[in-house]
Amino acid sequence: MSSRKISVGYLFCCTMTVLFTISICFSVPARGQVAGGTLSGTITDPSDKYVPQAQVSIRNVATGITTTVTTNSDGFYIAANLLPGDYQVTISTKGFDTETKSGIRISVGSQQVFDLVLRIGTISHKVEVTTDAPAIQTTSSEISATVNATTVRELPLNGRSWTDLAALQPGVDTIQTQPTFAVGADRGNRGFGQQLTISGARPQQNNYRLDGASINDYANGAPGSVLGGNLGVDAIQEFSVLTSNYSAEYGKTSGGVVNAITRSGTNGLHGSVYEFLRNSALDARNFFDGAKIPSFKRNQFGGAIGGPIIKNRTFFFADYEGIRQSKGITALTTVPSLNARNGILDNGDPPVASCPPGTTLIVPGQSNVCVDNQALLYLPFYHLPSPNESPTDSADISKYRFAGQQVVNENFFTTRLDHKFSEKDNASGTYLYDKTAFTSPDGVNNVLLGSKSSRQIAVLEETHLFKPSFANTVRFGYNYEVVDNNQGLKALIPEAADTSLGTFSGRTAPQVFISGITPFLGGVAGESAYFYHWNSFQAYDDAFINKGKHTIKFGGTVERMLLNIRALSDPNGIFKFGSLQNFYANNPSKFQGGIASTLSPRNLRQTLFGLYLQDDWRWKSNLTLNLGLRYEMTSVPTETNGKIAVLRNLRDEQPVCGVAVAGCAGTGSFFNNPTTKNFEPRLGFAWDPLRNGKMAIRGGAGLFDVLPLPYQFTLLTTLAAPFFQYTSINNPGSGTFFNTLPPLPSNKLRATYIDPSPKRNYVTQWNLNVQYQLMPNLTAMVAYVGSRGVHQPYRLDDASLVIPTLKPAGYLWPKVDIQGNVFTSTPPCNATDPNAPPDDPNLCAPPSRNNEGFGSVRGMFYQGRSYYNALETQLAKRMSHGFQMQGTFTWGKSIDTSSATVAGDAFGNSISSLQFAFDPKLSRALSDFSIGRTLVLNGTWEVPSPKSFSGPAHWLSDGWQLGVIFTASDGVPFTPTWGTGDDPTGTLSSDDWAFPNRLGGAGCKSLTNPGNANNYVKTECFAVPTAPDMAFWTANCDPAPPTFGGPLPAGDLRCFNLRGNAGRNIMIGPGITSLDFSVFKNNHIRRISENFNVQFRVEIFNILNHANFAPPTTPDNSDIFDSSGADTGVAGLLSRTTTTAREIQFAIKIIF
Repeated sequence: MSSRKISVGYLFCCTMTVLFTISICFSVPARGQVAGGTLSGTITDPSDKYVPQAQVSIRNVATGITTTVTTNSDGFYIAANLLPGDYQVTISTKGFDTETKSGIRISVGSQQVFDLVLRIGTISHKVEVTTDAPAIQTTSSEISATVNATTVRELPLNGRSWTDLAALQPGVDTIQTQPTFAVGADRGNRGFGQQLTISGARPQQNNYRLDGASINDYANGAPGSVLGGNLGVDAIQEFSVLTSNYSAEYGKTSGGVVNAITRSGTNGLHGSVYEFLRNSALDARNFFDGAKIPSFKRNQFGGAIGGPIIKNRTFFFADYEGIRQSKGITALTTVPSLNARNGILDNGDPPVASCPPGTTLIVPGQSNVCVDNQALLYLPFYHLPSPNESPTDSADISKYRFAGQQVVNENFFTTRLDHKFSEKDNASGTYLYDKTAFTSPDGVNNVLLGSKSSRQIAVLEETHLFKPSFANTVRFGYNYEVVDNNQGLKALIPEAADTSLGTFSGRTAPQVFISGITPFLGGVAGESAYFYHWNSFQAYDDAFINKGKHTIKFGGTVERMLLNIRALSDPNGIFKFGSLQNFYANNPSKFQGGIASTLSPRNLRQTLFGLYLQDDWRWKSNLTLNLGLRYEMTSVPTETNGKIAVLRNLRDEQPVCGVAVAGCAGTGSFFNNPTTKNFEPRLGFAWDPLRNGKMAIRGGAGLFDVLPLPYQFTLLTTLAAPFFQYTSINNPGSGTFFNTLPPLPSNKLRATYIDPSPKRNYVTQWNLNVQYQLMPNLTAMVAYVGSRGVHQPYRLDDASLVIPTLKPAGYLWPKVDIQGNVFTSTPPCNATDPNAPPDDPNLCAPPSRNNEGFGSVRGMFYQGRSYYNALETQLAKRMSHGFQMQGTFTWGKSIDTSSATVAGDAFGNSISSLQFAFDPKLSRALSDFSIGRTLVLNGTWEVPSPKSFSGPAHWLSDGWQLGVIFTASDGVPFTPTWGTGDDPTGTLSSDDWAFPNRLGGAGCKSLTNPGNANNYVKTECFAVPTAPDMAFWTANCDPAPPTFGGPLPAGDLRCFNLRGNAGRNIMIGPGITSLDFSVFKNNHIRRISENFNVQFRVEIFNILNHANFAPPTTPDNSDIFDSSGADTGVAGLLSRTTTTAREIQFAIKIIF
């Protein structure tokens, strides 16, 4: 065993010993990261003096379980880890009346305050008063909100994924541009769950908790099945969303916390049976559908039951939910036009008379290009254009619309058991199982793809009450997930299964990328496929002690993470072409691909350790100070077989590996550990200036670390030489497509660079907010929320490129000829023949990239920065008279230098940060997920029946219930690009795009055409970068590639190797407006039981049928020019929507 492994195991054992010691020696109650809530308060007499040693009995109405505590010398009491629900509180002491108050509501993770003035009595008697828990948080500075059981189960929810409801809260937005399931392996590699940004944080910076255990997935993203959602609406009691400045109990997060608790059984048998039905016959036509709506059928069914095993002692709850779905999807792609398929290109050239050997003249007398015979074999992969489609801006490109079927089978089950051993000891256990299979056509309808996921979660918790003021909670959690991501299952056209079209022996066709054309994603098993196996073992101890005015909480956690991954990255290879004409000429600009025979698994291991201390100091009766400190560190990830390979310096010729093998410069770890000094102070205050619990002024600030967890290194680790052979070759040569590649040189493999000495990366959060109770059940909140992140992960898809020179006109790359070699005006170096053949003795050497020893270098730098500022408001009416409502408005801005962690292009609107490696300031812009304004309204209303109605009239009018969710938000930003497949910029990078120039003038203040799905981008406001004058152009600039030396139009100073002035994320995509509506009819049948209800439901999603367009995907539909500088014709083409068209769902639910 290595010394590194010994040290990690030793540290693990030591930490577990510390936690065990805490649990036994201190033995104090916990809120901490437990899922329950806390009830506290001060008991006084009529003269406002404290009442010590009063007995406070807190009884859960549903289960009958009672928690008893006593007040201290300051009359203060506190009870922790109370299950969410309704409670009855009884307070008794000698010389005072015994008072019982009911209707006190405890929410998940909440800190409720309930103060009481006892009446002096000569004869003890019971006074019952029904009261609501205070709506104002007067003891905590965190910004949080609770999604209660009514909201979870009664609002219209498309897909019945409970985590979607987190977006009802201010500061929380759904990631609109998360990769779709049709974009190869991208969705799965970034996590299947629906991602959220909370207070401007990346989605991987959030933490999701179920019954106190962390349930983030293998990509550290939102949990979810391969379908993207989280079933179990009927199994969730409620959940809270913490968005800013939460206390030191919460770790493994620098964004937000979604903290859920499952339902428990009660003393009464209760449950439900249901089926939800969706059918295309009830749906409206999507904007991109053809004349016929794609077929769609979904059956979502299940049941839940809970009750007592032993009354007042042992309770169970179980829930099953299944989905059987066949969903038609419509996709809009770009393909060669009919003329282009016949070799008739819109390039102004006359028809050719004859073609050389190896090429074909498709239509004699009309075709103006000769099509290489190898390219001709690939035309069947591009479907014929669809009739009656609107034209693109290019006569060579048309649209192809197709309908495919996504088939899903999902089975979800969860159960919970609660047991009270004694008045001082209780325990609970939760188990969750979710298995899903998903199939869908690829993005161009050539191959059927499949993905599978299997999740299991287990939580075991025990709380022991040693005496009324001391208790302790210990919890163990297990999070398991297995994912098969993006397997090629079968061919949808015969050519997709033809191995004679493969580049590598025994494999099918490679992928083909042509500027302006939707990428062909290869034959069967030609796309990347990934297989993840994730295990997380967790142990927690949470404790507190109340001493005078101090409520001190402390505890710790240990988490052992095991991530196994197998990767097939582009196993058939990818050929890239700068234009359709270059494809026909068999003149690829790049080849890249992984060699499937070198596939080997990676088994990453890492351990997290955390300790915290939190003191909520009641400095004054109306002022609480929240003082916390957390320490949280991780070990450096290791690989069980030493199969890690990282460059210590970007220019190193060989990597440092985890084990000594050929091709490695030595052995070592990923990096030096930056987490050993991760002390995180958290400070806040809550002030009740009116001293009546109806107003709170709160604020705080804290430090939250971004831990270097396995997800940051998964794709970097699996695809690095020498343990995996992934090659990248610029300009592989004319005629090399598809099966005449030269032997792959060893210096074209892919390497990985990870900053060897990363600085501590963290986020500082702060907020200032005011809460006010307008009415007994109506509260308002106004908050300013801000954060700043430093040394954030800065992921590059290729860090090896030619470094440009900064000129007054901008960054300039060297001039290069068609072979990628330096083109200068100094004899004899290509002065007279810029198209000199490779064997010309006067040929210049190619410009030097950062590392010429490898074809590409994927990099992880810790130099990113982020900035978030927002106004967040909320108006909430709690349930009363059958009506509850909430409205939130967020007006914010998130700015960063990179939004990506898992991959350089984390979202559909992301770009790789390759051109920013030499100057990160260039990438400072709106975050990929920044949304300016978001308004969300939701509510439910139990419509009252007129009291004068009776008989049939009463039955018809009684039991109606309405629900609504309305969302309106701005769009997300995206970037204008131009495709540089022939690398005229001279970067020699494996990423083939660049920035155009942004033009001024009338009409170009706004760069988009709102509502125009065909031309959303104003292409007339952009141009190929231009030299400032002829002298600059003559000395520095490449003319129009790839035909160097050709005649130049008068006054044309285009400078292809000059970086354009257009920046990242300077355009805003379409916004969203959506209204979901539901109507229920409750039919109570009291002859069966008091609670028996047959509920009929109609839920209408996007009832206004508003077409909410997704922004153009980057760079596929944001390339304004191709490599020759010609308009691609598809810039700004909107090809999908972010929400469905109007869909209607019927359901029947029997509740008992």
